[in-house]
Amino acid sequence: MSQISDQLAFFFATYGLKIVGAIIILVLGRIAAGLSKKIVDKMLQKTKTDPAVISFVSGLVYVLVLVFAVLAALAKFGIQTASFVAVLGAAGFAIGFALQGSLANFAAGVLILVLRPFRVGDFIEAAGVAGVVKEIQLFTTVIATVDNIKIIVPNGKLFGDIVKNVTGYDTRRVDLIVGIGYTSDIQKAYDVISNILKQDERVLDEPAPQIAVAELADSSVNLVVRPWVKKEDYWDVKFDLTRKIKEEFDANGIEIPFPQRVIHMVQ
Repeated sequence: MSQISDQLAFFFATYGLKIVGAIIILVLGRIAAGLSKKIVDKMLQKTKTDPAVISFVSGLVYVLVLVFAVLAALAKFGIQTASFVAVLGAAGFAIGFALQGSLANFAAGVLILVLRPFRVGDFIEAAGVAGVVKEIQLFTTVIATVDNIKIIVPNGKLFGDIVKNVTGYDTRRVDLIVGIGYTSDIQKAYDVISNILKQDERVLDEPAPQIAVAELADSSVNLVVRPWVKKEDYWDVKFDLTRKIKEEFDANGIEIPFPQRVIHMVQ
C-alpha cells in the first residue's frame, strides 16, 4: 500500500498540474469553439448567405477550434503534436485526391450559394441545359426543363461554364420580326403596331418600344418590333402580340407575303 501511495503521489506530483491544465484548455477550447460558431453564424446571416453555407462554415470553424484545443492539451503532456498534424495533413491530402471531383463540385456549390449568379426560380442556360432552377444543393443543382424534365447538374460544370440567366433582371425585351409586302404602306404598318402596343398594359413605357425597318428581304420588308415587359409577362406578351399583329394587318389590308420567286420564260 505504501508503494502504491508513493506511486500515486509521484504521478499526481508529476502529471497533476498538467492534467488540470489540459482540462482547463479543453474547457476553454470548447467555449471558444461555441463562441466562434455563433460569431460566424451572425456575420453570415447579416450578409444573407444561404443557410446551408452558414451551417457548413460555422460547423467547420467549430471543429477547427476544437482540434486546436485538443492539440494544445496534448502538448501539455510533452506529446509531439507535429506528428499528429503531419498525419492529419497526409490523410486530408489522400482524401482530397480521391474525392477531387466531389470536392470541386462542393466548392463550386459553396461559391454559387455565396456569389448568387442565379437563384431558385431563375431560368438559366448553362452546361448545355436550359430550364428553371428548382434546388441549389452543395454538390448539384436541380433544373426543370420547359417540358418539366428533372435534370441534375454537377455544380462544378455550372460554375465553370458561361451562365445565361434569362430572368436575372426585372424586365426583358420582346423581339419580333414582322414582314409586310413591298406594296404595303410602311407608315400604316407602323401605326397599327404602335396602337397594338399602346393598348397592351403589360408593355412598359420605359424603355420605349421600338419599331423600325430591319431588312429589305427577298419577298418582304421586315419590321422589327421591340417592346419591353416585366420578365414574368414575356411569353404571354410575345404570343399575344404575334396574334394581334396578324389580325390587325388582315383588318387593315396590310399584306404579310409568302416567299415568292419571279420566273422569266424564254420563248
